[in-house]
Amino acid sequence: MKKILIADCDIDSIVNLKQVFEKFGYEVLLTSSGREILELASKESLEAIVMEVDLEGLDGLSVCKELRKKSKVPIIFLSGRKAYYQIIVGLDSGADDYVTKPFSPAEVMARIEAVFRRIAMEHKVTKSESMSELMVIDNLKISMKEFEVFINNTKINLAKREIETLFLMASNPNKVFTRDNLLDSLWGFDYYGDNRTVDTHIKRLRKKLSVEQHPNWKIGTVWGKGYKFEIGNNF
Repeated sequence: MKKILIADCDIDSIVNLKQVFEKFGYEVLLTSSGREILELASKESLEAIVMEVDLEGLDGLSVCKELRKKSKVPIIFLSGRKAYYQIIVGLDSGADDYVTKPFSPAEVMARIEAVFRRIAMEHKVTKSESMSELMVIDNLKISMKEFEVFINNTKINLAKREIETLFLMASNPNKVFTRDNLLDSLWGFDYYGDNRTVDTHIKRLRKKLSVEQHPNWKIGTVWGKGYKFEIGNNF
């Protein structure tokens, strides 16, 4: 039987979610401790983890970062925090999706199923396609095989979705991507979030890229439309 771990200090939320997942045939493990999530993840075969950001002992963001060092298990965050920067921090820490409270258990189930579908599509990438996922533009190097980005041979510490954003835009220079385009491409058609999340995401990405000079390319803003990857020296 497939196992899902639910971690939340709100007992009512845990009970309601547990009942819904069990109806769909999952075995549900429960905890309110961040450290126990790490322990269970190391010894259980989990299909997904649904967890609050605020947990006992170790917060959810820290737990997610630790898990991502050795696991690709799907992670859905639950939180009452509605600020867009908090949503971006959650996604950039390695989460696959983010649900703000109040929510319905059915919505969380739908998010999990959407993540499973996206993962299934990723697994269909052929070896030849994977081998081609290396891009070099001027002093920028993006390796999708290793999920690494270098500028002037200096490694830039980017989150997975930031690397995916940069690769997508750099693969289509001068193409304008609207906020909805980026949400659909990177978060999936099933993403329920506000498209203003993209603005914060791009702002954080630009800041991280700015640690190294790159005068011949940039992520430009097309006012009223979206963003594009620009190549040249006449910005």
